[in-house]
Amino acid sequence: MAKQVIVIGGGFGGLSAACRLAARGFEVSLFEQRDKLGGRAYVFEKDGFTFDSGPTVITAPWLFDEIWELAGRDREQYFKFVQLDPFYKIFDHNGRAFSYNGDHSYILSQIDQWNPADKEGYTRFMAATKEIFEAGMALIDKPFLHFVDMLRVAPALVRLESYRSVYGYVGKYIEDEFLRRCFSFHPLLIGGNPLDAPSLYVLIHYLERQWGIHYAVGGTGAIVQAFGRLMGELGVNVHLNSAVQEILVEGKRVTGVRLANGEVHAADAVISNGDVAWTYLHLIRARFRRKNSDRWVKRKRYGMSLFVIYFGTKRRYSEETPLAHHNIILSERYRGMLREIFANEELPEDFSLYLHMPTKSDPSLAPEGGETFYVLSPVPHLGANIDWAERAKPYRDAIMRFLEENYLPDLQDNIVVEHHIDPRYFQGALSSYLGAAFSVEPTLFQSAWFRPHNRSEDFENLYFVGAGTHPGAGLPGVLSSAKIVEDLLCAGEAAA
Repeated sequence: MAKQVIVIGGGFGGLSAACRLAARGFEVSLFEQRDKLGGRAYVFEKDGFTFDSGPTVITAPWLFDEIWELAGRDREQYFKFVQLDPFYKIFDHNGRAFSYNGDHSYILSQIDQWNPADKEGYTRFMAATKEIFEAGMALIDKPFLHFVDMLRVAPALVRLESYRSVYGYVGKYIEDEFLRRCFSFHPLLIGGNPLDAPSLYVLIHYLERQWGIHYAVGGTGAIVQAFGRLMGELGVNVHLNSAVQEILVEGKRVTGVRLANGEVHAADAVISNGDVAWTYLHLIRARFRRKNSDRWVKRKRYGMSLFVIYFGTKRRYSEETPLAHHNIILSERYRGMLREIFANEELPEDFSLYLHMPTKSDPSLAPEGGETFYVLSPVPHLGANIDWAERAKPYRDAIMRFLEENYLPDLQDNIVVEHHIDPRYFQGALSSYLGAAFSVEPTLFQSAWFRPHNRSEDFENLYFVGAGTHPGAGLPGVLSSAKIVEDLLCAGEAAA
């Protein structure tokens, strides 16, 4: 019986797992190596500016509601969501914008401005993606621990043409090249390449259309704070500044953890919200890992990393620019740029950007008269031959110059706070193998059963939640991984 549970890592996967299991009567201790909770959703604060480091695109809000309901509480008493409109503004290389929201008629009116012939194709696309969405969401909170689990769903995956890429699938219905990009960029939100990620991931667009994109009042950090409050009420023992140095093993079971300060904490089960590859390579001695050997772990394909600049301005741009809360700025050389990042492991000269402008919706994140931003550029992980000590400053300058020339006039003169991160941050601060921002890349043969499993094959009581395990990165996937582990642990206790 697994009554005492240790959770490693305070990202959304660990927070969700800790709350779910505490609500089910388990005794839960959570160990986080940093000074506060959040993981990839860590919050930076300086001079009155608040920066969510990510994630910032919130879909499937009911997955949060489920956790609070399980705990017998009302999520709205802890934090509130507001739905954004538009969901995104997507700009081509000339600065011309395409917007979309949950209104089919509005989207058709936007398509009409680019290629009227694609209106009918988009309607057929949405009808087709409904079936993909229903098939995909039926799998999202189910474990794939055995190959037979994959065989059961293989016919449906073939029928739904999962062998096609997202970009290729969209291309069946949409003729205009820019519109194809608008409806296929979504794998980038979870570390995937739209030219390679299986068409199953078009369900992200359907999910957005059906339930909207939301913003948590106060920023994503407000959700992290709400989890902290809920854990306190449920009796979770939270340990900050407590890096786990080793997961202890006896035979086919793990017995607890040893911290960097030498403390040993025993448990009946351990759940890692840390990066899966990092957990195996750095926290469990190689002699105990017959299946997940160093060679096996390193053979996986790991997704892209990120270069992110957080900056606050003394000027309010909200009323004077065409920007929205979420902005996607696509390079003219879109496909070539993606090949360089994912296949060639090169740093492109150009870039596609995600520009986050949360003060458009919530001015409280900046001092009066100021604005809070972050701009994100996909880049190769640390397996690439890129010296970030040398390249970071010129890359930062190129991005900021581009923004100033095209979207934010006199930007450099108005910046009062700035901070940037690159792949070294993901490796150093977040213990992510190769500095990959989203862990294992979502390809066809790294999805479902082919992805690292939610329960280790080497240890019967070691579990994984978060971006690197099934179902994958992105908030819906990460929150669902916690539900999977809850079900596995509760099923194991019932069997015992």
